[in-house]
Amino acid sequence: MEEKLKMLLSIVMNVFLSILAILILIYMGLDLVNIFKLIFIQNKMGSIDTIADYILGFFMLFEFIIMTLKYIEDAHNVPIKYLVLISITAILRQLLVVHNNGGQTLLLTIAILTLTLTLYLLELIKAKEKIRKNK
Repeated sequence: MEEKLKMLLSIVMNVFLSILAILILIYMGLDLVNIFKLIFIQNKMGSIDTIADYILGFFMLFEFIIMTLKYIEDAHNVPIKYLVLISITAILRQLLVVHNNGGQTLLLTIAILTLTLTLYLLELIKAKEKIRKNK
């Protein structure tokens, strides 16, 4: 009975994730259309900030799709390494958008450094575990 419930929940979760992925892909398509309109249609000439916002939003959605695929591939588990990498990417994106405030830029840079050190420590721990298993 418990196995059937787990299987049913897994199927339902995969269906919901698939629906979410389809909705995100549709929204990404609409973003591409808006970017195209802002860049190429003379009447809709937008500012570079608006175009950058659309492009950054597009890549956020792209990362979310990749994370969802990784979640499904890894048996409903997202490794911490991918979450840290996504966090670094998100902070870099924020750094590109908000670059006129020195204090915030410094804090974002420190956050990136901290996450990079975390990645290094994770790889170091992984290598040590591999050595222990080989002994």
